[in-house]
Amino acid sequence: MGEDLEVIQKAKKNIGTVALTSFMFQQASKPNPVDLLGSMFIIEGIGKRLAGYWGEMIKDQLNLKDNQVSFFTYHGVADENHFHNLEEALNHPEMNMEVAERIVKTAKITGKLYTMQLNELGNY
Repeated sequence: MGEDLEVIQKAKKNIGTVALTSFMFQQASKPNPVDLLGSMFIIEGIGKRLAGYWGEMIKDQLNLKDNQVSFFTYHGVADENHFHNLEEALNHPEMNMEVAERIVKTAKITGKLYTMQLNELGNY
């Protein structure tokens, strides 16, 4: 939307973003971070199902150009492919109930933290 990239990259993260990011890095530091498939399910699922729709609504309501909502519209298309790859991983022959339960728990935590990130907009 025209903001300087350096300003965006150096912006403070709200407390929900800090919590979500910290959780993701903690999960990724595990020897076998397969649990993160749950996080991917939440994040890629939102992208696949909602990002393109949100982008079009924001563009229409604010009279924006395509390049001003490209983050949303890109994820609305690209996450379709990402989600397909995720489905393949979830259907891997080595999947079992123990692993599935860990993935579901991580998905639930990610969903809560994702919500917290949005609820904490403006809270730094």
